This record gives sequence, C-alpha cells and structure tokens, in this order.
Amino acid sequence: MVKVKICGITSLEDALTAIDAGADALGFVFYSRSPRHVAPEQAAEIIGHLPPFVQTVGLFVNEDVSIVNSIADQCGLDLIQLHGEETPKYCDSVKRRVIKAFRVKDSSTLDLLAQYNVSGYLLDAWSPAAHGGTGQTFNWEIAAEAAQHCQRIVLAGGLTPDNVAESIRQVRPYGVDVSSGVEAGQGRKDACKVRKFIEQARQGK
Repeated sequence: MVKVKICGITSLEDALTAIDAGADALGFVFYSRSPRHVAPEQAAEIIGHLPPFVQTVGLFVNEDVSIVNSIADQCGLDLIQLHGEETPKYCDSVKRRVIKAFRVKDSSTLDLLAQYNVSGYLLDAWSPAAHGGTGQTFNWEIAAEAAQHCQRIVLAGGLTPDNVAESIRQVRPYGVDVSSGVEAGQGRKDACKVRKFIEQARQGK
C-alpha cells in the first residue's frame, strides 16, 4: 500500500488530525523562506506529543550539514528530506536516513538519481522561484519511468484529494507527499482535505 506523508505541519492539532486520518509520516519544514517554516523548538514540542509508529521528517534546503544533524537530534527526527542542491557526499554526512528531492524539468532529471545512495527519491515540480510547495504538477510519465527502475520513488508536486488516486494509478510510487494541496491557508491544514486525500490515496493503491 502506498505510503502517505503530510508535509508542512506547524501545529499539534494538524499533526494529530493527519495521524488520525491515517498518515504514515509528517513533514516539518526547517527552511526559513517557506511559509510553513517551523522553529526546532516548535517542532520538538509537537513531535514530543505524537503517538508511536509515526515517521517524522525534517525538510531542509542547502543547510549546513552540522545544523541539519543538530536539529535532527534536538527534534528526534526519523528522516531528513533535502530539497536543495545537496551533493551525494553531503547526503552521506547526514546522520539520518535521507530522502533526496529532485525538481523535475524533463526526463534528463532522472539521470541524477543514480548518483545518490539514499533511502528515497522524491520527485517534485520544477520552479524557478521555489524549492517545493508550489502546488504545481509535472509530467507523471517521467515519474512512472523512474518508478519502473526504483522502488522508492515518492511523488510530490500539485497533489490534491482530486488527483492523488489517479497519480498513484499512473506512477505506482512508493509514497506520495502533499503540503499545499490539503491546506486551509499557508501553514494550516484543512482536516476534511487531509482525510479525503488519504482516503483517495488508499483507493489509488
């Protein structure tokens, strides 16, 4: 069954709503330019109140690796998601399992995946203005091609309750990742959208 990550969590209420709806993982954004940014202290407080068996993921963009490792320890993060231009060597220096994000412009982006030895490969829409959370989709045929060669593809970019089931049927990813597609406003989740997204993701299988 496809895994579901709800990203951009900024409150305990939103975290528990996502978990109750069946989310497998929660994402916390430690990129200061994001409207979903949380301070390490804030994330640690939320994570400290979570039930067991839920994966917590910290999202970083071109951050000093020592800071990444420090925040991971402080917050008790399970995984690190990297959305910048981090190199394979950088990823090897992270003291957690790593999900490396790639912003897809065309199929040539897939050539980069083989350079990285990480736990997961997240494919997101390319944007000249942002490192994710744009609400834009990309060509799912490219993602489907990647998923044929790698069993750990996580699909992101413009996913919503209305298109997630079809995206899963087309791509067959390991997991899906959503942020803006289930929001009531930037940084605030819509409980109904979260529940519908996860329900539809399970139907897409």
